[in-house]
Amino acid sequence: MSADDGTADDGIGDDGTEAGGTPAAGGQDPRATDPTHAPAPDVAPTPEAASAPDAAPAPDTPLPSAPATGLAALSLPFRVVGALALAAVLVLTGLHLSFLFLHVAPANTVSKRQAKAVNAWIYPEFEQNWKLFAPNPIQQNTTVQARATGLHADGTSFLTGWYDLSARDGAALHGEPLPSHTRQNVLRRAWDLYASSHDNDGRPLGTRGELSAAYLTRLATQRLERAGAGGPGAELTRIRVRARFTPVPPPPWSGEKLAGRPAYRTLDWAEAHR
Repeated sequence: MSADDGTADDGIGDDGTEAGGTPAAGGQDPRATDPTHAPAPDVAPTPEAASAPDAAPAPDTPLPSAPATGLAALSLPFRVVGALALAAVLVLTGLHLSFLFLHVAPANTVSKRQAKAVNAWIYPEFEQNWKLFAPNPIQQNTTVQARATGLHADGTSFLTGWYDLSARDGAALHGEPLPSHTRQNVLRRAWDLYASSHDNDGRPLGTRGELSAAYLTRLATQRLERAGAGGPGAELTRIRVRARFTPVPPPPWSGEKLAGRPAYRTLDWAEAHR
């Protein structure tokens, strides 16, 4: 700078810095306020730094596995027991379905040969009655009735009239929101069992016939005693049972002709069973 300017060259530039880029004394660094002089961003870590041993799991650490469920969660002895139990259930289910099929299927060589085993398995718990689905279903209503002889409390004898046991069961079930399954079916099934195990003359077909007759008589005795037959303190000595069959009128379009009068099957007198 020449002496004619009246100023001395003090080494300070126009931007307030000394020569060499050092801020002048008492001056402010313009980079602190000038956005064009913002500091440089931090340098990104190098791949070597990102893969440092303390930043990644050990390569030989095993990953966690899902817990075992079902039979796989059991020990070997329990697995064997479970497999044997499952096999037994499958075999029993197959035998049960086979016996049911032979029971409901038309008579054939296998069902005749294995009739004893099939009947022993089916009766009485698994008996199947397919009459509802037969081409010609049952067309009559069956009611069971009974009467009794006995002794009054004073020792005189009596003979009751016919009690409609089926009608009494129906009246007891009428209006029940949860009717008893036993009350609905026990008397009907007792008669069906008797009819299927006796011939038309009332002779029992084997020991099953004798048991069914005793079972039906016991039911009739209990129902008559519950109804108060003979009055208070009366003792029933003999029971007689009969069934009343009332035809169900066919629909007009069928063209069938059925007798309109009910039919009866009356059994012989039997000793009262309790």
